Amino acid sequence: MNPTAEKQDARKRNGFSLFMKGYGIVFSLIVLSIVIAILSPRFLSLDNLRNVLAQATVSAVISVGEFLAILTGGIDLSIGSILAMSIMAMGVFVVRLGMDPFLGMLLCLLIGTLFGLINGLLLTKLKLPHPFISTTGTKMIGRGIALAITAAMPISGFPMAVQFMGSHYFGPIPASIVLVIVLYIGMFFFLTHTATGRHIYAIGGNTEASRLSGINVSKVKCIVYALSGFTAALAGIVLVGRVNAAYPLAGQDYESDAIAAVIIGGASFSGGTGKIGNTIIGVLIIAVLRNGLNLLNVDSAFQTVTIGVVIILAVYIDVLRQRVSAVAK
Repeated sequence: MNPTAEKQDARKRNGFSLFMKGYGIVFSLIVLSIVIAILSPRFLSLDNLRNVLAQATVSAVISVGEFLAILTGGIDLSIGSILAMSIMAMGVFVVRLGMDPFLGMLLCLLIGTLFGLINGLLLTKLKLPHPFISTTGTKMIGRGIALAITAAMPISGFPMAVQFMGSHYFGPIPASIVLVIVLYIGMFFFLTHTATGRHIYAIGGNTEASRLSGINVSKVKCIVYALSGFTAALAGIVLVGRVNAAYPLAGQDYESDAIAAVIIGGASFSGGTGKIGNTIIGVLIIAVLRNGLNLLNVDSAFQTVTIGVVIILAVYIDVLRQRVSAVAK
């Protein structure tokens, strides 16, 4: 092959690689949607699409915190338990004790943030080797507290102020979708236009180099895990608004969906890479897949198997991305 032809082939390969890197996840969502629409015409109905978006909002909110943790090269396995613990506390304050609903929601967010901060402190002050250890421990603690608060009994009958974010509509648009849009835009500017946001990327890329360059790594990691706890509690408020109830087993396996969404969205377990905008596409892929399986009347046990396979594939894709990056370097 002559040099000109080789250059043209190289350009084509690079062009395809850039296309898949920039638009591959969107292409995957479109293909998945088309396949499900062919198999079940009900998928494209307005009511069903609205339902998919509404169901995805809780996962979209909680995935923001997981994205930040993974961006630093860590992980947060406690977000589901933080969600449950925060909303159970809110239920006790607002429903059982008659507290002002706005103050109750504020306390819910504060509890989630503080518990997330504990994750950060365990990692930075106790020097635990990996957040997998600390967040696994706090996952169990948070779930235990959620169960103990009301002896494992759910709490229902929340005032409309609490239900607003999960059930109110602005015209045809659910308030929860507006919240997700605002949250993701805000997080985009936080990560790209603030020093802390840039430091998060830097720490994920190389923690030791970041420390030597003067970045307060411990402080940034504490901020990341506090934000993860905050978004978990915020997702809990949305969930309570949807079902008008807080229950201690809420949020189970949410961390699995969030991790899958973040990795499918292009973030890497090694840290330092990923875009917050792609995370929402990953969330939608998981939501569309779950909805499609329901429409096709797939048994719940096989749905669980399918999601498990998707998570494994997502991690494998991350491994392949790292190999390609290593070869390119």
